[in-house]
Amino acid sequence: MAMTEATPIQTPAPLTAWDHARAMADYSRAGEARARALGNRGPIRFDADGRLDPAILDAYWAHGFYVLEGVAGPEELAELRADVDAVLARAPASPEADRDRQDGILKPPYRWARPLSDPVGGTDANNGRHPVAMLQPTLGDGGPAWTVELLDGNLHLMDAALRLYGHPGLLGVAAGILGEDFVPYNEVTFVKEAGLGPSVAWHQDGTTHWDAPDWDQGAHGFNFMTQLYPSTAGNGVWVLPGSHKLGKADIKRLVARSGSDRIEGAVPMLCQAGDTIVTNRQLLHGSFANSSPDRRITLNEGFFPRKRVLGVTARRLHGAVETYDQARIDERCRILQLAIDARQQRFPQETPYVYKPLAGREGENRFNETARETVLKNYNRLDMFI
Repeated sequence: MAMTEATPIQTPAPLTAWDHARAMADYSRAGEARARALGNRGPIRFDADGRLDPAILDAYWAHGFYVLEGVAGPEELAELRADVDAVLARAPASPEADRDRQDGILKPPYRWARPLSDPVGGTDANNGRHPVAMLQPTLGDGGPAWTVELLDGNLHLMDAALRLYGHPGLLGVAAGILGEDFVPYNEVTFVKEAGLGPSVAWHQDGTTHWDAPDWDQGAHGFNFMTQLYPSTAGNGVWVLPGSHKLGKADIKRLVARSGSDRIEGAVPMLCQAGDTIVTNRQLLHGSFANSSPDRRITLNEGFFPRKRVLGVTARRLHGAVETYDQARIDERCRILQLAIDARQQRFPQETPYVYKPLAGREGENRFNETARETVLKNYNRLDMFI
């Protein structure tokens, strides 16, 4: 019998950034329409007694996120942008060049990735919470080898970010969602440069309380995500609305059912520059490689219910196991009061937020150059994670 020649296996052609943007087009249009129909956006509103508007709470708990419009006005927005750009301008050229710091900051503030890559999807990184890799388009010739994807420690890197942290409206929202004794998580800046920004594979942020007998839809807290530029379908974070209420998601099954990393039913979190998105940390979310022409800079601030942190032992994303006792929580919470005071110095016309756990201790937590060196610098070594 004559032997037939085997058909060679065809290797898929590399996915260019243009191919990726084209593949996202229809998905983005459908997702944008769903996002606009949710009705979960508007300015921060409180009643006469200072309680968060129930309509905001209802929409947040229904969908897992809410777009708070106009949080940072033009003047503050300009200061935030300038501070971020100044920190990025000081970035070394590569990860290897950032080993011997001279500024006293112990935890490296810059995190790099290859342009348009997926650094963690399908790996064991971050406690394995990113089980499926995203599409990774090629950059083409002439682009940079590395791009900064994250800044760690916003509050000691940028005074404008510290002042934002003390925003009375945002802290009032935190109290409305978590209770007046809420506690901090961490503060980072996500950097998604146009045509370069890497993806963040689909995941849920919480890792500690999924099997707790008293688990609920807010067990792992939330993140504030203040956008310094418009957040679009191409550069922004996508979420699966309502997934924060359903427990641990089977991400592999969702991706397989959708036939790609474009999970069915997801929506982009759309907003304008100066808006802040409050996002439940249990919400399934991720972002695609930024093959769009639009830059995104997101200032993240995370908060937890105190009862979910006090006395809890947790494994950090880098593997360290820690127990959060009262002294640890109290020391980390001091940064909130420093931020409130820093904001009051810059915006004296505002009524400052009163953080109830530190009420009466304002004099111990004034923001000045001594506090910058003795309390604020390296504050992020006390970050808490659940």
